Amino acid sequence: MTIQIYNTLSAKKEEFVPLDGKNVTMYVCGVTPYDEVHLGHARAYVTFDIVRRHLGHSGFKVKYIQNFTDVDDKIINRAAQKNISPAALAETFINDYFTQMDKLNISRADDYPRVTRTIPRIISFIETLIKKGAAYPVKSGDVYFAVQKFPGYGKLSKRILGELEAGARVEIGEEKNDPLDFALWKASKENEPAEVIWQSPWGKGRPGWHIECSAMSTTALGDTIDIHGGGQDLIFPHHENEIAQSEAATGKPFAKYWIHNGFVTVNREKMSKSLGNFFTLREIFEKYSPRVVRYFLLSQHYKSPLDFSDAGLKSAKSALEGLDEVLLKLAAVPYTPPMPGHLRSLETEIDEKYLLEFNRAMDDDFNTEKALSVLHNFKREAAAAIAKESPGLLLKRYNTLSTLLSDNLGITINKQAEASNEALEAKTRREAARRAKDWKTSDELRKKLSSLGFKVEDNPDGTSTLLPL
Repeated sequence: MTIQIYNTLSAKKEEFVPLDGKNVTMYVCGVTPYDEVHLGHARAYVTFDIVRRHLGHSGFKVKYIQNFTDVDDKIINRAAQKNISPAALAETFINDYFTQMDKLNISRADDYPRVTRTIPRIISFIETLIKKGAAYPVKSGDVYFAVQKFPGYGKLSKRILGELEAGARVEIGEEKNDPLDFALWKASKENEPAEVIWQSPWGKGRPGWHIECSAMSTTALGDTIDIHGGGQDLIFPHHENEIAQSEAATGKPFAKYWIHNGFVTVNREKMSKSLGNFFTLREIFEKYSPRVVRYFLLSQHYKSPLDFSDAGLKSAKSALEGLDEVLLKLAAVPYTPPMPGHLRSLETEIDEKYLLEFNRAMDDDFNTEKALSVLHNFKREAAAAIAKESPGLLLKRYNTLSTLLSDNLGITINKQAEASNEALEAKTRREAARRAKDWKTSDELRKKLSSLGFKVEDNPDGTSTLLPL
């Protein structure tokens, strides 16, 4: 089986073939930390966590970079409102980002470069573009990219240059040669804090937004990367401009595959701060657990719009509770291994048939909606088998369900189910202690099982049954 990825650049699904064998480079645009992270952020970073997880399970080694845009007009303005430094504001919301994303069980990227730590590289990148005639400085100290000098402009967003020109305008105070040209370097303004001003060959100032990601990506991953990702709202102008300036500087393709996740909507309208219909993750987690939110975000294909609603989250909660219930029932099945260590070896066995079906869904452009359908089909089959199959086969079903849910989809297991394998081992040891009339050990293991969330019922034949408290 091969992995198929919908590539925004070609507007079709393509077989995933990395540039360097099994080594994969992936860059995803990170947050501008001027406010709390919200559900739109969560959708993007859960999406790329899934991409990374599935590539890893498929035998690829992924180097994953995600940046922080820690200097920006929004940060400067918000810091002034709060009467704190831009750096302090950015640090506050970077910490908030990690706090909320950790709750969603999103694996950390390999590195999180920041704009403020990449200024020399950004200046060098702009100098290269000026030398190649793809950019030009103006009297004010601004530097602009000359869009007309890049013949492929519009290839990602499928926008025609002539149509863009018709709608383009030059703002008051701008000295650009063409309305489409965009800023690579912005001269400093009056009353801006010293910490957001850097010296450059064109005077004091700071980078434009688009050049920052090109500099950070190429520094961390090289001139050409395998996967570049972000939300659909970044396709134009941000990612289009990244391509233009990167390829003009290096003469090489910037990224082979472009992946963009769909919007989160509220009542079918795009969630945005300007409309006042966005919800922070902190607010949502006060009502729903992070694992329910992650399940909700995976319930639709990543490219589809996802409509936020209480009904949708309640449905996700109910579906997840159904999985939890079967996991707990499977964990409670009494199992006595025929030989020492046999239980431990069984803990690694999973159902290959369902693993294959699950991976087929994920190989088809990371289709978590289909993968969850496979998971629920397996859940129903496992539930029906509890009274019919041997304990060993039921343990294998537990392994399959818990592995696909927690490891592959990243949805944390219910605390009781998570402790189940440890509980099963404690139950087995307790049965052995009872047979040896070691009542002290038996009582200690009963207490341990209680701390793991299980009560134990002893059967006439010497075995025991675990039940969730």
